[in-house]
Amino acid sequence: MIRIKSFEFSPIQENTYLLYNEFNDCIIIDPGCYFDDEKDELAAFITEMDLKPVMLLNTHCHLDHVFGNKFIAEKYALELHIHPKEKPVLDYAPVSGLGYNMPFDNYTGEIKYLQENDVLKLGKDNLKVLFTPGHSPGSVSFYDAQDKFVISGDALFNGSIGRTDLPGGNYDQLIGSIKEKLLTLPVDTIVYSGHGPFTTIGAETAHNPFLK
Repeated sequence: MIRIKSFEFSPIQENTYLLYNEFNDCIIIDPGCYFDDEKDELAAFITEMDLKPVMLLNTHCHLDHVFGNKFIAEKYALELHIHPKEKPVLDYAPVSGLGYNMPFDNYTGEIKYLQENDVLKLGKDNLKVLFTPGHSPGSVSFYDAQDKFVISGDALFNGSIGRTDLPGGNYDQLIGSIKEKLLTLPVDTIVYSGHGPFTTIGAETAHNPFLK
């Protein structure tokens, strides 16, 4: 069984997720830690819980989701996993950072590329890669059917959807991704988004005004 710890990092209020199992292995998703105290907070939790980071994942590579990639990769000797269509977004992230007056050192190590329907293993648990573009060209979500949750990145939010006015965004594509890949999951699936509170597939199907 996977447990989930969330952190809200940076002035952009991005949700970073740490998934861990009973064997103390853990996956770090979208490390948005920008300030040193945020990096310390994330590392302290890993140390206090005696966790062993085994994988670094990005749902997508907008700057607020990749601030901490380099820190995590170097501290725990991990390689970054992204969809191939996100590589140009990753490369552009430092330029975006300057636009927000938030310069940072980008990840420049080896990259492992994810494809739709890949299955990532955390001990006995599985995360299935769902290709959910629209907010960003190579956005993916990570779905755990057994534990009934999905990490949706910035595709689907509590009562909202990801913005599509950034380079590579596409509104129709995003709506299609949500309806075809996310809303088809069981209604009791918990949705952990890139910003804001968690929700469920059932709640968004019934009440999200963008999906009517």
